[in-house]
Amino acid sequence: MTGVDVSAGLGDAAFAEIEALFNERSVLCLRGQDLTEPQYIAFAKRFGMVEQIFMADYAHKSYPEIFLVSNIKENGRDIGHADAGSVWHTDMSYTDRPPRATLLYAVEVPVRDGVVLGDTTFASTAAAYDALPEETKERIEGLTVIHDVFGRRAKTGTHTQQDEARKNQPKVRHPFARTHPFTGRKCLYVSPGECIGIEGMSEDEAVPLINELAATIPEERFRHVHKWQAGDILIWDNCAVQHLASFDYKWPQERRLMWRMTVGGSATS
Repeated sequence: MTGVDVSAGLGDAAFAEIEALFNERSVLCLRGQDLTEPQYIAFAKRFGMVEQIFMADYAHKSYPEIFLVSNIKENGRDIGHADAGSVWHTDMSYTDRPPRATLLYAVEVPVRDGVVLGDTTFASTAAAYDALPEETKERIEGLTVIHDVFGRRAKTGTHTQQDEARKNQPKVRHPFARTHPFTGRKCLYVSPGECIGIEGMSEDEAVPLINELAATIPEERFRHVHKWQAGDILIWDNCAVQHLASFDYKWPQERRLMWRMTVGGSATS
């Protein structure tokens, strides 16, 4: 979407147009923005209350509402989360009120030989649900999935520096097929990394079912690839899509810095 200047502030009618398009498309890009941190925060709040940052070590030093996604180092330390989004996921599904939207503002993008790297790929959980056979929809209707931010790392023995915080995050439960709070569409709400079981079902039965349907979401027919430009604000719907980051740039020579915010958490149904 072009011709929108977020820094100038948006009237109610202009924002209503953006919000309606966002609800319809699930992923929306506002191109060519030049924002200060307060302007960005004010715009994000139009979509809902700002969510607490889980990994606070990577929060902006002066504006803690903003989470830094970056491969840049200062004094030998990552200023932001360098490997964010390396698996298919929806943001913060491990919370009891997952965010409505994620906003990512491209401050610096990695470039090689004039080509911008670091694409983000999205997959529609709503389209994936719509494409399921009716018997599969009936099978998962009413099922409740257990989400755990620590996920299966607890069993594999793979750990990162954030895992102590992850272990303290309680497990939460969400519908296998979530009803979108604004459009009413059904959306598959499972990912293999953080979904560890289904209530009332043995693990031997639950995990293969989760894996089978999670694998349908990123099929090519449900995908969209975003090609970044500096100044992009990309907004995505955490019920209606999953996303995956690419890491085709060299660290730390090809710098990448994004400001991320998550907003508008609500209970699932």
